[in-house]
Amino acid sequence: MITITKKENRVLNQIKYLQAEYNDGVPSNILKLDLSMSETEFKDILYNLEDKGLIYKEDNYIKANIVNSKINAVESREEVLREDLNQTEKKAFEIIKNLASENIISRHFLEGNLLYGDLKLSNLKMYHIIISLENKGLIKKIQRKDGEYYNVKM
Repeated sequence: MITITKKENRVLNQIKYLQAEYNDGVPSNILKLDLSMSETEFKDILYNLEDKGLIYKEDNYIKANIVNSKINAVESREEVLREDLNQTEKKAFEIIKNLASENIISRHFLEGNLLYGDLKLSNLKMYHIIISLENKGLIKKIQRKDGEYYNVKM
């Protein structure tokens, strides 16, 4: 199952609809005008759809890849990222959210809980999970006067 936002689903459906009229692909300027979106939002959505293999672009023409995958449309980008987490990452993120106070958690407290808490991860696995959660924008390392912390997206 492929998880995308509702806006991405709207764009994908519009591409599929307009493809019937445009054999060489839907001109991006026509699609953008039809959807009434800002340039930045439009480009971000196209990038995400292309990254997931749902569309492909040639010059300024866009075509939908007709796939048999089920598509799950959710409200926000954060929900998409949460859906894309593997099981261990989901468990780790839930632990982090429960331990965070005011969306902040100490780096040492976080690492200790992942190493010696319910998950009992190895050092390498713990660092891979932390890096993955950082790359997905769910946690962000911050520096405070009293040490290193993570800001947690709730």
